[in-house]
Amino acid sequence: MFPETIETDRLRLEANGPEKVDLDACYRICSADTGIDEIAEHVTWDPHETKRETLEFLERGRERFEEGEAANYVIRPRQGEDGAGEIAGFGGFEVDWEKRTAVLGTWLRKRFWGRGYSGERAAALVEVAFDDLDLEVVAVGHHPDNEQSRRAIEKYVDALGGRREGRLRNALVFTDGGVHDEVRYTISQAEWREATA
Repeated sequence: MFPETIETDRLRLEANGPEKVDLDACYRICSADTGIDEIAEHVTWDPHETKRETLEFLERGRERFEEGEAANYVIRPRQGEDGAGEIAGFGGFEVDWEKRTAVLGTWLRKRFWGRGYSGERAAALVEVAFDDLDLEVVAVGHHPDNEQSRRAIEKYVDALGGRREGRLRNALVFTDGGVHDEVRYTISQAEWREATA
């Protein structure tokens, strides 16, 4: 149902799973990569403590992909980019088929920040959601204190015709049991078509 591979000008997104991602490399990134604590501060998962946890992350991503629940991808810079072929991060979307909505999510390793990869990945995934899956809305959100995500999301949501919807109270549940607000944005298929015509 979801494409196995998506290529943009600078990125290659491959369906997430243990057969596509080196477990040792992924564990090092998800447990102790430079800036991982800063990344995990604003997402709903903690740095991985064991390789088993990393394997379960990869297996769960593949399982949800095959069941049509979520399109999860490993993000790699393409040839010609600094770090070509390396794992830059992970991203994709969950699908609520009844609401005809995809909810984007991503995280990038700190060394890949500031390159515009988040927006490039989002544009490709929004196209899949609307052109391939004929969904009606793509949504994305961030923790209110996550300025890095706010800037990236506002930039690509604006370029794709969407808007900020507002602040949802107690919408994020973190692994430590903490509950946090979320700032949410949406793009409708009609808005996207008009913005990208």
